[in-house]
Amino acid sequence: MTEPTETPDLSDPKFGFNSYAERLNGRAAMIGFLIAVVIEFVTGQGLLDWLGIINVT
Repeated sequence: MTEPTETPDLSDPKFGFNSYAERLNGRAAMIGFLIAVVIEFVTGQGLLDWLGIINVT
């Protein structure tokens, strides 16, 4: 059995489920959650109440 003379170019895909996309998504989710917690702490309101979507009284 002969071996191929060239190795294929296995570059990471630009979209879909790959490690870079999952890492970026996780970091964005952590930043968003932190911002929501800071908004609740500073304003004393929930995020949806602060945005005016629901009014909790």
